[in-house]
Amino acid sequence: MNFRRSGSDDLAAREDPYNVTQASRIYFLPNLMTAGNLFCGFVAVIHCIQARLAETVPTGEYLNQSSSGHYTQAVWFIFGAAAFDTLDGRLARMGGRESLFGAEFDSLADVISFGIAPALMVFFLILSPTQGYESFRNIGWFLGFIYLLCAAVRLARFNVITNPLLHGNKKDTNKDFVGLPVPAAAATVASLVLFLLHLAATDKSLRLWALALPPLMLLIAILMVSTVRYPSGKGVDLQTRTRLQPFVLFLAFAGLVVLFKEVALLCACLGYIFYGLIRQWRRPGRPRPPVAANPL
Repeated sequence: MNFRRSGSDDLAAREDPYNVTQASRIYFLPNLMTAGNLFCGFVAVIHCIQARLAETVPTGEYLNQSSSGHYTQAVWFIFGAAAFDTLDGRLARMGGRESLFGAEFDSLADVISFGIAPALMVFFLILSPTQGYESFRNIGWFLGFIYLLCAAVRLARFNVITNPLLHGNKKDTNKDFVGLPVPAAAATVASLVLFLLHLAATDKSLRLWALALPPLMLLIAILMVSTVRYPSGKGVDLQTRTRLQPFVLFLAFAGLVVLFKEVALLCACLGYIFYGLIRQWRRPGRPRPPVAANPL
């Protein structure tokens, strides 16, 4: 005997995120932004490799750019990937077009743009004969791998946390990220590299700032897999209103980024990292050490 599926069954199948049709559906604009993210990450990796070739190949003039120029281009492509990553999620939420395919595609693109590209950039910069830092050459590969490993674990954990099957399709009211988001981690590494290249071009005696690179890489890697919460900015949209003073301060900061991008970008990224740490430490619900009872 054949039974026809009722209308309610059809509706349930369409709303089920694990339905084959729903799970594999590709929405054009959000996934186009994800493809842009992947493109920027791929080009950033190419520039890292070309920077290394420009330093090691004797006849490297065919690259038509210095190694510092290639590293700088890689930094800007990482920032471009972060911009595309912000757009794809926002377009998906605005249009109600979130899908499992989009989430997985986004994570795969993020591994390239915010995992492999920054790790290669730091590794090649440490090995560089002109910009390199001899003290860290033997551990450069290890630092890059730890960063890449934590980025991949962070992305996998994010997919598990946001999986609709595990929380009954209920939306999480807390908009914060659990752990340092991978785009912010990559932006911090990229801004530090940009700052170091700027210092090396102006005053090579200031290259001692590079001593901060390995500890910062390890701190970022730990924060990515930590439970420290960071603001996501998902609540900011076209309907968001603000007062005049914060708006003016934001415009002033944007102007400083344009004028002093090497310093301002690094300060902004480090400020975001330590804001989350300070807020976690000062959180009211933070467990306190037990107090010994008064024997009297």
